[in-house]
Amino acid sequence: MAKRNTGRRARSRKRRPAPQDAPPQRPSSKQARSPAPPRASGAYRDPLSVGERPPAPWHPLPLSELLILVGAARTIVGFNRGEKGGGPVLFAGIAAVALGTVEVTLREHMSGYRSHAILLAMLPSIIFFTALSLLSAALITPVPTWLRIAPLVLTVPLFWFIFRLLRARFLDARRERTFATRR
Repeated sequence: MAKRNTGRRARSRKRRPAPQDAPPQRPSSKQARSPAPPRASGAYRDPLSVGERPPAPWHPLPLSELLILVGAARTIVGFNRGEKGGGPVLFAGIAAVALGTVEVTLREHMSGYRSHAILLAMLPSIIFFTALSLLSAALITPVPTWLRIAPLVLTVPLFWFIFRLLRARFLDARRERTFATRR
């Protein structure tokens, strides 16, 4: 059987200029579209987001962003200090970053701007799992293997329940947001 692609490859040709007496050509589908609405230059537009980012209650002050910045700086300082008293600074930095991040994600999620259902459902689940693990370790000194897995059996349905609630709340808020932008 002969190979079809062994011969010369096709070469592109230069387009000849259209004769002056030729009928005008139809515009292509790209040319027929209306131009896109103007946007701020250099602004990234997330295709999953609808409308503008929801403002914080303390709008002119970027409190959450400052909290994340200060928390990141304190986390770096805590790591650099190491065992010389860096533990409290490290934990305070991590807590500040977590607090700022949770505030932004909760505000975006509840307003229908962007879904953070997995992250927000994971936080109470992790706290619940940690509390059950610590409680079982405090009550039973040598913790058997099956008892280490038992909190996970209770945590997974809790995560799923919270996730479903948060996802339904987001979809309702997204629906309200899209109808509000169409008016």
